[in-house]
Amino acid sequence: MKKLIHKIVLGLLTLFLYAPIIYVIFFSFNSSKSLSQFASPSFRWYQDVFSDHGTLAALEVTIIIAIIATVVSVIVGTLASIGLNYSSKFVKKLVNQINNLPIMNPEIVTAVGLMLFFSAIHIEKGFWTLLLAHIAFCIPYVMLSVNPRVYQLDSNLVDAAMDLGATPWQALRKVIIPELIPGIVTGGLIAFTMSFDDFVISYFVSGNGVNNISTLIYTMSKRINPRINAISTIAILILTIGLLLFNWLRISKIKGKNTTKCTIVTILVIALGIGGLNVLRNKHQSSFDPIKMFGTDHLNVYNWGEYIDEKTIERFEKKYNVKVNYSMYSSNEEVYTKLLGKENVDILYPSDYMIKRLIDEKRLAKINHKNIPNLRHLDPGLKHPPYDPNLKYSVPYFAGSVGLVYNKKLVNKQEIEKLGYDVLLDPKYRHQIYFYDSERDAFMVALKAQNLSMNTTNKNELLKAYKWLQTMKKNTDPIFVTDEVIDGMVNNNKAIALVYSGDASYILSQNKDMAYLEPKNGTNLWIDSMVIPKDSKAKRLAEAWINFNLSEKIARDNSIYVGYTSSVLKVKNTLSKQDFYGIDSYMYRQDNADDEYFKYNKNTQKLISELWVKVKAGRT
Repeated sequence: MKKLIHKIVLGLLTLFLYAPIIYVIFFSFNSSKSLSQFASPSFRWYQDVFSDHGTLAALEVTIIIAIIATVVSVIVGTLASIGLNYSSKFVKKLVNQINNLPIMNPEIVTAVGLMLFFSAIHIEKGFWTLLLAHIAFCIPYVMLSVNPRVYQLDSNLVDAAMDLGATPWQALRKVIIPELIPGIVTGGLIAFTMSFDDFVISYFVSGNGVNNISTLIYTMSKRINPRINAISTIAILILTIGLLLFNWLRISKIKGKNTTKCTIVTILVIALGIGGLNVLRNKHQSSFDPIKMFGTDHLNVYNWGEYIDEKTIERFEKKYNVKVNYSMYSSNEEVYTKLLGKENVDILYPSDYMIKRLIDEKRLAKINHKNIPNLRHLDPGLKHPPYDPNLKYSVPYFAGSVGLVYNKKLVNKQEIEKLGYDVLLDPKYRHQIYFYDSERDAFMVALKAQNLSMNTTNKNELLKAYKWLQTMKKNTDPIFVTDEVIDGMVNNNKAIALVYSGDASYILSQNKDMAYLEPKNGTNLWIDSMVIPKDSKAKRLAEAWINFNLSEKIARDNSIYVGYTSSVLKVKNTLSKQDFYGIDSYMYRQDNADDEYFKYNKNTQKLISELWVKVKAGRT
């Protein structure tokens, strides 16, 4: 009976540990975009992964970095452990303490330290900084695994080998190393795993379009993207293969078998894997000479997560025979930090208020309109935005609004149209509301609900908005979310949600019970535009990128993929009558005098940030 109970407990514990992995693998074969409802079996997301340039590049970088970091850290860590064993007690104790610091330190401390170090010695962040950082944090784990085996060595072994005529190198290779194999293998496995899935350090030390799997998944998770499940499953498969190969080599060694064949097979598997990824990623080439035309053959693009059609980058590279280093971010403030860090960026996609700030601080280059003939395709309503009236520094990419998505079966249309944002105060919708975890959007809602300007700098008006948000928190206790709102509303999890118009377009296209409302007392209109930093080293190629994205075919594909309103007039009009027919959110409102664009004010933003923290914490 006891054995049966033990087996049941062990089974439940195993299921608990592996259930998330099983869930990810299961939904990687889901034909729909839903992350919670399985439609039918499909390899759709795997096909997307292996046809997506950015994903393949990240996977290739991850594997190469992990292998090199593992090999180097194993060699350095093993030799350091052996040398340490023959050092004085003081040196041994000191080095062990230093070695334990990176392990015991919070990863964020190590990450920031490495970032500041690379900046201080003027090393441009990219592949090499990522590799050096991974080697640095892997070495302590290798030493931690090898040290116990070294301390267990019989000190007379080396002397005996030397007495029998062995050279120091032969004694190391044929006597010491074989005794340390278990510790070396353990350290190598830990190093490979740590490198493969590291996010925090990688996020701070990578740059110029170099992503590994963890940083790529982080940026992709900002919107619904089932490819994450496929990528995660592939990563699990790679790690499993790696573990099997390591164990194969270890067992062969223990049994006294010749490991040469095992080693050759391992190297071939790794080489074929990396080679296959490289072939898939670079399958298209062009005879176009980018150096002659643009003076460079690479472009560093920094964009929002999931904000471009997956084929656009590949098409641009094929047309101009260039390499696009593509990175993603999750907020306008990250854009600003990127520029402050003096990183080499050629194209950015900030929002209106951030563009104004960058223009005022003279951080953007003027755009030569002669190099962008496709400007003629631009929507006339976007040609004179308030933050850049003559488009000297920016070119609109997507535009939209903020509004309410609601379930027509749970919310009365006449009631919500009458109440507008005040519907969020109705206690009958308690625990039935998704609300963006965004201080800017939250105060816009609270101010507009009281017929106040969202750009007010009046402290009393901001405090009125703060009280409105407190009342909302007390009455309805909304769930504060980001992009998980999309899947939640598609699956009818809540009755009402505050969303961006592009997200609303996707929700309405997937769930016919949903409707979109822009309250009559006003909302936030926004424009995300393409800009070129003043320090760009590829300005002419960046202008070619802007022109390429304004072509009707590319603009159409981008808009369909993302769901936001295209800045190209013909594309906007065509899609509103075809792909997004009957979906009001795609054609955001442009005729309400109370709608506003956000204007940045440092002091006001600071106060809003402080008050928003109190709202979420439920403090007065």
